[in-house]
Amino acid sequence: MGEKAKLNKQSTTKGFAILSAAGFAVKFLSLLYIPFLGKILGEDGLGVYYSAYSIFTYVYILTNAGIPVAISKIVSELIALGNYKDAVKTFKIARFSLLVLGIVMSLLMLILVVPISKLTNSETAKLAIMALAPTVLLTSILSAYRGYFQGRGNMTPTAVSQVFEQVANTIFSLVFAACFIKYGVSAGAAGGTVGTTVGALVAVIYMIHYYEKNKVFRVPKGYNQLGIKRLTNKKIFKKLLGVAVPMTICLGIQQSGLLIDLGVVKSRMVAAGIGSVQVNVLWGVLGKYTTLINIPIAIITSLAITILPSISSLMAIRDKKAVRDKINYAFRLCFLIAVPSAIGLAVLAYPVVNLIQYGSSVGRLLIYGSVVIILMAVVSIQTSILQGLGKLYLVTIYAVLGMIGKIITNYIFVAIPNINILGAIMGNAVSFAILLILNYITINKTLRVKIKLLSHAIKPILASVVMAIVAKLMYCNFNYIFSYVKEGYFANAIALLISMVFAIVTYFFTLVLLGGLSKEDLEIFPSRITKIIPKSILNRLK
Repeated sequence: MGEKAKLNKQSTTKGFAILSAAGFAVKFLSLLYIPFLGKILGEDGLGVYYSAYSIFTYVYILTNAGIPVAISKIVSELIALGNYKDAVKTFKIARFSLLVLGIVMSLLMLILVVPISKLTNSETAKLAIMALAPTVLLTSILSAYRGYFQGRGNMTPTAVSQVFEQVANTIFSLVFAACFIKYGVSAGAAGGTVGTTVGALVAVIYMIHYYEKNKVFRVPKGYNQLGIKRLTNKKIFKKLLGVAVPMTICLGIQQSGLLIDLGVVKSRMVAAGIGSVQVNVLWGVLGKYTTLINIPIAIITSLAITILPSISSLMAIRDKKAVRDKINYAFRLCFLIAVPSAIGLAVLAYPVVNLIQYGSSVGRLLIYGSVVIILMAVVSIQTSILQGLGKLYLVTIYAVLGMIGKIITNYIFVAIPNINILGAIMGNAVSFAILLILNYITINKTLRVKIKLLSHAIKPILASVVMAIVAKLMYCNFNYIFSYVKEGYFANAIALLISMVFAIVTYFFTLVLLGGLSKEDLEIFPSRITKIIPKSILNRLK
């Protein structure tokens, strides 16, 4: 094979811990730099930036949704069967395919920029869309390497590259936005997207370097490749397409909500009598809300990424009991993270947006829209599970049904003046609720056992309610006390940070008392944190 074999496989728990830490850091950085970008571009300019970014995100999904997932799934299956040579060959074929696809999609994004911007009511975002076109090519190469190492069960390179990418993105976005804003809002928004391209380039360079140093496998003792059935290039390519095509169609339809929001939501707000500048401002508000809820979603996405190759490899060796155990574990972790995140953001919505200078309009969306975090989180895990079980076409059909529900909801509610942009969040909630129910039925039928979602959710919900009460009381009391020292931003910031500490501690101890936490769950935390937990608490864990 020209490459010796080396298998560096992490446990699902460790892989999740690494990816979730990186995901949190990345989303936290993006959360912090948006207020600075908003000050440079203005509320109208930020809306233009988010419009361009929504279009880029959809093109990114069409380019990178299928093949990297296929790489991860097929590589993990081949490794489970001991076919290391074809695992590497699969990556190389997929990498070339993604390179070609990335070039094509980048060119199409440039060529079709005018009709795309008109179709989505985003004519002012044309320059920003063009500036993002090269990023599609870079991210296609990047996703090939990430999919490969995820298939090998090694989440470290993906995590590190994500952090490097976001740091570069943050710095260069602000610098170029400041440089170009003097030429107008459109040019400033385009400058704000340059960091995305630079960040992707930095991440690609890191991943190529990491691959060159870690491209070999170390095979288990007694390994004999003579009994392994090798695959031809044609068969590997067909296997890749067999996963990638339905996956791309599925996620393309599922995520078309981005463009639906951009087109339908904007046109319905105009129909409600809202001016074009105010429409851009409201779109920016929705973008800020999305940035906020993406922090907990990033952690859940990390779990979804780590669970896919794990389930795929277990299905390859036909260990259904282990698959069921893995699925139950994934849902339990999902609710442990998503429920307190949603309830915490809803209860402390206005203090949070005040701290990061996002504006009270975002706080209103958070109060009503935090439930979407739970729905998105569960659907994300379900989608990864169904991918691992090979139910790709069913997921696609469900995505269509969810999209129809979203369009109808958006059309009805966004045009109501008092609801306006909140209608887009209602549409998201309806869409994910439809997907959750249909996915739930399919998983239970496929595994011939009932996965009880409510049983996994009940203890996190109870602990989160207690946490919310404590957090609200702590915030109100400390905000009142510190307002005597310095009223306003200072009092809010200190009171919020104190209430968050109390909230985390309350949630943890309530979970322990309710028996909703196990010793296995603590493996996702660094050993430095687990060492400070009293032994009396650890002894209560199973």
